[in-house]
Amino acid sequence: MPKIKVSKNGPYFVSDNLPLNKNTVEYDDESIPLKTEKGKSIPTHQDYALCRCGHSKNKPFCDGSHKINHFNGTENRDAKQKFEKIASQIDGPDLILKDATNLCAGAGFCHRAGGVWNLTENSDNSQSKQTAIEECHCCPSGRLVAVDKITGKILESKLDQSISIHHNGPLCVKGGVPIEAVDGSTYEIRNRVTLCRCGKSQNKPFCDGSHLD
Repeated sequence: MPKIKVSKNGPYFVSDNLPLNKNTVEYDDESIPLKTEKGKSIPTHQDYALCRCGHSKNKPFCDGSHKINHFNGTENRDAKQKFEKIASQIDGPDLILKDATNLCAGAGFCHRAGGVWNLTENSDNSQSKQTAIEECHCCPSGRLVAVDKITGKILESKLDQSISIHHNGPLCVKGGVPIEAVDGSTYEIRNRVTLCRCGKSQNKPFCDGSHLD
């Protein structure tokens, strides 16, 4: 089974030939991200190492630069908190939005059509509800989760296991790939998460949008 292992002050070790590809982003007329499309696959070995210090000359792969730059990859202990514990909740007429702001990677898919928060509050309108669901599913970090207010069901499909790279952005891990911490414990397994690869996140190993600065 594919797995990602966070190494101490070093790269992410990826096992079992987990697919790696580049994402392309489609924008609307207002230059707001609309959706992502799977781009070119990146050839890998069965097991491979991905840079997380931000200094590799062979991105996205590790080239040992973390040793030269004395990279401090210490994980934030709060990053192990469960999503349900850290997420706030907005109750709309037909939709519940769960929002864990500290997971935000700054991708911007949530701002279309007035924003997912406003759309949730107007979810008795079928178009608003559908757009809110789409925006949550496009959120690569898993910050946003849409829930049906009547059934309590999470409204998203299971993604295929893979890692996608956004241009000048984080590693987007999809499909419930286990991520093992340095201490051997496993982070909460989720459909969508983003891992820092600039080395500057204060929520390591997860992205917190620091690459935008």
